[in-house]
Amino acid sequence: MGTEGFDGDSNINALDLPYDQWVSLPISGLKPSARYKHAAAIAGEKLYVTGGSRNGRYLSDIQVLDLRTLKWSAVKPDPDSNLDKPLDGGSLDVLPASSGHSLVQWGNKLLVVAGHMKASSHTVTVWSLDIETHHSYVVKTSGKAPVAREGQSVALVGSRLIMFGGEDFSRRLLNDLFILDLETMAWEAVETLHTPPAPRFDHTAAVHAERYLLIFGGCSHSTCFNDLHVLDLQSMDWSQPQIQGEGVTARAGHAGAAIDDSWYIVGGGDNKTGASETLVLNMSKLVWSVVTNVKERDPLASEGLSLCSTIINGEKLLVAFGGYNGKYNNEVFVLKPKPRDSARPKIFQSPAAAAAAASVTAAYALTTTTAKKLDHIKMVEAPPEELKTDIYPLGVKVAVDKIREEKKKLESTLEEVRKENSRFKGVLDEMNSNHTDLSKELHSVQGQLEAERSRCFKLEVQIAELRKSLEPLHTIKHELQMLQQQRSAWEQEMELAAADGEQRNTTGGVWRWIAG
Repeated sequence: MGTEGFDGDSNINALDLPYDQWVSLPISGLKPSARYKHAAAIAGEKLYVTGGSRNGRYLSDIQVLDLRTLKWSAVKPDPDSNLDKPLDGGSLDVLPASSGHSLVQWGNKLLVVAGHMKASSHTVTVWSLDIETHHSYVVKTSGKAPVAREGQSVALVGSRLIMFGGEDFSRRLLNDLFILDLETMAWEAVETLHTPPAPRFDHTAAVHAERYLLIFGGCSHSTCFNDLHVLDLQSMDWSQPQIQGEGVTARAGHAGAAIDDSWYIVGGGDNKTGASETLVLNMSKLVWSVVTNVKERDPLASEGLSLCSTIINGEKLLVAFGGYNGKYNNEVFVLKPKPRDSARPKIFQSPAAAAAAASVTAAYALTTTTAKKLDHIKMVEAPPEELKTDIYPLGVKVAVDKIREEKKKLESTLEEVRKENSRFKGVLDEMNSNHTDLSKELHSVQGQLEAERSRCFKLEVQIAELRKSLEPLHTIKHELQMLQQQRSAWEQEMELAAADGEQRNTTGGVWRWIAG
């Protein structure tokens, strides 16, 4: 990675940037503190970064990078006293220190959604920061608000925020779906069809064609995922489509940003190594490919970094910041993606559904063709009146006989197609039934596993508390042993003193008797 594409004043010259290569921005002056699990968004050619975590401490600052001048500056939020105070009763001076939250631009405002805060409510809090006035306040919402969480995904579709999954403050993994209407600020818990993704956090989400919500990767407490799930926002039906292209390693803590039909994925890891490849998913064709690779310990192979897309000088760019890969980072990188092919939106289906659909389509096509031929035969079987005579040509009669014979064959073929179609339907129904049973069993096992994990976690907490409560007993026992030793020493001294006194009394009596 170099510094190509920058003029003498360190401005970005997007036209000179190489395609599909990460380039480090030559930032001058004071940089924000290194961090991860922050949130970032781009508004008006400026990169906004809020919060994050560093050495176990949550951050509350708001940093802004002007992508024209490549200079950082800090924003001091101005509380609006006319609006409601925070749900936790705190001050409106600054946004709360938080980690694992989401940042979304909505008009001239930045919305900070969810995240782990030291003092927070039991439900998800939404903060608003006016980009122009820097007024900040807690947004008053209605409806059924989701439980507080971190590591969730938040995607903007029109005027709706769609939030999926995350981990609540009791370390319970979630796979629920909530929608926040930004015009009414009302929450809604959404019921979906078929099997949703397994509960997870630190995944990513994207929206394709304003209709499909894509969920990729993330992790549970013991496993990282590399699966892709799709939710049809019209039918609210989950599916796991068949993916083509290069194999994708499991990862969590990665970042994603969409440009047209391409969804770019950067960083993340599996708690052992960082993911060094930058991926792109063609959301129309559902094909994964690798854009570029970085070194294993590169800042772009970090967990908890951020990725945004923007347009500078008419060029579409990706902007990455921060992350943790053994050390905290505060570098900024840009990548100019090479223009990629797009295609008509693809119908998202599971392999089984796709196979069944293909069978039904083939049967329908054959049925349609056969029906057209039969219509033609009927027309031929009913010749015009002028042909219904004794002088009807022999050749025509022979042709009609052949067509009738062909008709019988086609009718027989059509019957076989119908039977085959019926068989496919039976197989599909059986597969759906088995899938439903397996899904129920999986949910049951997942529930039992989660209950056992919760019980183990509680036992660990109780053991830690018992150990802590036993610490004073060890101290008391030690003091008791010391007192016993002191008592034993005192008793020995008393015995010696008593024996010495008795000896003196006896000797003095003898001398007194002699003297007398």
